[in-house]
Amino acid sequence: MVKWWKQSAFYEIYMPSFKDGNGDGLGDFAGITSKLDYLKELGVDGLWLTPFYPSPKVDNGYDISDYYSIDPAYGTMEDFEAFIAEAHKLDIKVIVDIVLNHTSSEHQWFKESRSSKDHPKRDWYIWRDEPNNWESFFSGSAWEFDEATGQYYYHAFAKEQVDLNWANPEVKNAMYDVMRFWLEKGVDGFRLDVINFLTINDTFIDNPYDHEKNEQIHLYDKDQEGILTVIEEIAEVVHQYHDKFLVGEVGSEDIEILKQYSGLNKLDVSFNFNIGSIAEFDAEKIHEQLVETEKAYDSEQIATLFFSSHDMSRHISRFGGDEWRAKLVAALMLTAKGVPFLYQGDELGMKDWVTDDILMMMDVQGRLAYEEALKAGKSEEEALAAGNERCRDKSRTPMQWNFGSHAGFSEVEPWITVPEDASITNVENQEGNPASMLSFYKRLLKLRKEHTSFQTGEYEFLRYQDGMIFYMRSNELERTFVALNFSDEEKLLELELKNMNLLLSNKRNTLESSDGLKIAANEVIILKEDAGNDGLNER
Repeated sequence: MVKWWKQSAFYEIYMPSFKDGNGDGLGDFAGITSKLDYLKELGVDGLWLTPFYPSPKVDNGYDISDYYSIDPAYGTMEDFEAFIAEAHKLDIKVIVDIVLNHTSSEHQWFKESRSSKDHPKRDWYIWRDEPNNWESFFSGSAWEFDEATGQYYYHAFAKEQVDLNWANPEVKNAMYDVMRFWLEKGVDGFRLDVINFLTINDTFIDNPYDHEKNEQIHLYDKDQEGILTVIEEIAEVVHQYHDKFLVGEVGSEDIEILKQYSGLNKLDVSFNFNIGSIAEFDAEKIHEQLVETEKAYDSEQIATLFFSSHDMSRHISRFGGDEWRAKLVAALMLTAKGVPFLYQGDELGMKDWVTDDILMMMDVQGRLAYEEALKAGKSEEEALAAGNERCRDKSRTPMQWNFGSHAGFSEVEPWITVPEDASITNVENQEGNPASMLSFYKRLLKLRKEHTSFQTGEYEFLRYQDGMIFYMRSNELERTFVALNFSDEEKLLELELKNMNLLLSNKRNTLESSDGLKIAANEVIILKEDAGNDGLNER
């Protein structure tokens, strides 16, 4: 039997900005619950929620101060339970973010740990008399001096995000108990934040330095020896519960590293940043990484397909701002081999937001980059540019449910603003418009549900030719063909058509038989072979 998550399309919800249900200016569980019918109609099968636990929100909830509660900004435990129940009634699965690497400095565990060198929880975190040279992945030293006890504590990210000591069995057991708590609440799995950053040994070798790039090489502060044993333990804990799903955020773009974390007895999938985080559009590079992933993975592994998230620029903006290209990227995500993860607002064509005022910048990574630039002698303008480059607010603005005051968010935080294109990229204007981005996503998601080759099909071939990516996928039930012409010119594929039916195109309604297959500029064409016929043949 095929596992449910292999057949699913997931949708990421960024908690603060998806839907405000109580008028306080922040998204919440009441708001999400009110939009479950929209998500069902859109056609997604699973939701991924960013953190909703109590937090000082130094890093938008990824600094957790209590793993067993709901942040009041998002509602109550009853609101959470009602949301889970309603989602499951609609046959929508829910996976939730969990941060195992670090806690907030406001967590009770850390307060106890820093209270005394002799406290039983002292060893739950990482303390040293002298720091090594490790740098934070955000900015500056990864070590913070604590005057009360005269030692330094380790933080791979912000100083308020204090790394747990996974070499201590008590820490592991405490975090496994956290996971069991939420599994018993009914969640269908977890997205494990920065999971390859767990500190599980005490060698603390200095990292090397790349003098050409003028930056530290993060060699010894992630992917540490023994990490895969811990991954197997986590998988064993979670998979004791029936039919649960584990997604890992593995901070690397190297497929040789990524592939180590998923598969038999490990995570079900890890995010393929080698594909998803490509900075500028390059069809040939996307194809190359799809092929490399296919070659690297064994029969127990499957890729994830995504190009946007709360941590990166939206792909429509990153790839040039063209709606037609965004539609082709959507078609790739939903028909190529892999588990797709859409990000809220992608289906509307929402674009990046960039601030011209540092007071409007909420993201800690952006603010730290701004402050470091000022310390380095940069001008205010240069520092703001540096902040915007690192800032993740750009993809975190509110979903545009309608066009009006703050798109349905009433009293607002400073960063909650109406994007300039909100009159276009909102649900109200796109619903019922067959040419809209929203309608195109609905068609693709419906197609994916109806045709199992897009869920479980293997590649018969996966090719690139002169700006085009094209592939045939098949299983025991059907064969489907997809061609994506990312160029501005009509292209001819030297393929002979035999009894292929048109399933979808953004340029035509019928398929004409001819010598070869002509693909219009900026066209996606999806075909299905009639049962019992030979389909597409190479000439």
